[in-house]
Amino acid sequence: MAVDGTLAVDRDGRGVATVTMNRPEVRNAFDDGLVAALLAAADALAADDAVRVVVLTGAGGVFSAGADLGWMRATRGYSHADNLADAKRLAAMLRALHDLPKPLVGRVNGAALGGGVGLVAVCDVALTVADATFGLPEVVLGLAPAVVSPYVVRKVGPSFARAAFVTGARFGAERARQVGLVHEVSVDAAALDAAVAACVERCLRAGPRAVAAAKRLPEGALRPLDEAAAATAEVIADLRVGAEAQEGMAAFLDRRAPPWAPGS
Repeated sequence: MAVDGTLAVDRDGRGVATVTMNRPEVRNAFDDGLVAALLAAADALAADDAVRVVVLTGAGGVFSAGADLGWMRATRGYSHADNLADAKRLAAMLRALHDLPKPLVGRVNGAALGGGVGLVAVCDVALTVADATFGLPEVVLGLAPAVVSPYVVRKVGPSFARAAFVTGARFGAERARQVGLVHEVSVDAAALDAAVAACVERCLRAGPRAVAAAKRLPEGALRPLDEAAAATAEVIADLRVGAEAQEGMAAFLDRRAPPWAPGS
């Protein structure tokens, strides 16, 4: 399906949904329409039990160049209230993708700048090509990467984030891998597609309920130790008594594939 012509969402028979930002003429830059479309897609995919894995990518040779120039021109005339509402819409979109209760795999097929880095940061697994470039150049415009910062800092840590935020400097794919923004670098687009396919295949072997719980663990694990210990004990206890884990453990003991695994 297509949403407002700016986003394509394609599903296959395995339950894999590929979300493609479809504005190659502006390097898949954000405007209010694309932000709204991504939010709507995230909400719809989260609610669709038939969807097992989501892949996020951009049309053409760029992942996302951040804010659209026309959108930036429009915001110059916004009031403080208008700007606050606009920023909250962007924040809601990023949060919806971050909280998606299924694996979100970033197919980072080229440059990711500004808000595009924010999209990479909300992906559970981010895979890219060797010639991709990254950067948060907002300070050059007299701005700051405020809305994306909670996700970028969580992904790369405060030290690298501060350096990237205050300099606006671009960095390459290998540096992005070193700091944890992306997880694997492929030599070209064909190798990237193979890496994405392998990652998706691994995700499809996981129990859907287990995946949703596993995604929440890193945030919860950073709570005070006593709280984290108690909360994580509840997580595993809840999973163990659930139908999914009961079937998964039985399948393992019987040396057969669980029902959610490909080809089962």
